Amino acid sequence: MKRIIVLLAVVVYLAGYANAQSAGYGSNESMKDDAQHDVRIRVRKVWGSDKHCAFTSIIKFKGRYYLSFREADSHIFDDDGIARGGTRILVSDDGDHWTSVAHLMKDGYDLRDPKLSITPDNRLMVIIGGSIYNPTTKHLDGRIPQVSFSSDGVTFTEPQPVVIDSRTTNGKDWIWRVDWLDGIGYGVCYSMIDSDPQAVITLLKTTDGIHYSDVANFDLPDYPNETTVRFLPDKRMLMMVRTDAGRPSEGYWGVSNPPYTDWELRKIGFRVGGPDFIVTDDNSIVLGTRSYFIPGSYKTVLMKGTVEGKFREVCFLPSAGDTSYPGLLVVGDELWVSYYSTHATPKAAVYVAKMPLAMFK
Repeated sequence: MKRIIVLLAVVVYLAGYANAQSAGYGSNESMKDDAQHDVRIRVRKVWGSDKHCAFTSIIKFKGRYYLSFREADSHIFDDDGIARGGTRILVSDDGDHWTSVAHLMKDGYDLRDPKLSITPDNRLMVIIGGSIYNPTTKHLDGRIPQVSFSSDGVTFTEPQPVVIDSRTTNGKDWIWRVDWLDGIGYGVCYSMIDSDPQAVITLLKTTDGIHYSDVANFDLPDYPNETTVRFLPDKRMLMMVRTDAGRPSEGYWGVSNPPYTDWELRKIGFRVGGPDFIVTDDNSIVLGTRSYFIPGSYKTVLMKGTVEGKFREVCFLPSAGDTSYPGLLVVGDELWVSYYSTHATPKAAVYVAKMPLAMFK
């Protein structure tokens, strides 16, 4: 009986997705939600070429919109067998028409997953994973996070290595995203351990975006890695952690009061990939991540959640194959979502979806 129920759920899901596509999902047409309200979701491809463009972030800075992502020949190695991805940064005045404002490269590094934030002194900051691969063996020899800054959104500094003062750092470190509160930036670093394979995650803090020190260490199983932190209005910190080694893999959800040394962590019951989330005005959570619901048929999904870590699906964006790593931004009464996908192009392209924020109320 359970197997029949699961199969029926898959059929219903596929039918719903097909109907949404035929009704104009991903275009300028409207579709109906369950409450029979008009819902308009507009999706535009904003960057795509003969390159693999992936792992996005979106933010508003000094009245303009910025979007960052990795650009390279493939997911890791280029046509010459070398891992040397770059960070592409786009700018827009309306969120529809985007132009390139920067392309950051660094010899010897594969620059991955550039994430945007705004520092207390009002600079645009890009925290970037810096992977170092041996060009002969293709072995990952090291990871040194990099950071770049811009005061005007036009000129960006050369990527420079961050300095991590932590007992867990081991030369294979990745600060995946930074969020700021009261002049302090917080981000979770995951440090790979080759012998397991496993990783140790540590909450770090910074005041300048360059130097980082320990706040809290976490002993989580199942290879914890990509982690986003955000804040509630009462200054509690929320945390979403991706894991990859469990059977089944499940994400973790955490809540902590200042100074963020004691945490309540719980499994959320589903796997996440490239997760980002934001807190809306009513303290609801909007989560964007990769959906693994149908094995081998990945989608980028948006979910509504609670502070307690309970989530439900709201919609799937037009997506397939290599997809996810969304960035989320509230603009007026809309939610803007950047993400990447291979559903319409041979190599991953970058998209921006716009939809009513009311869908997540």
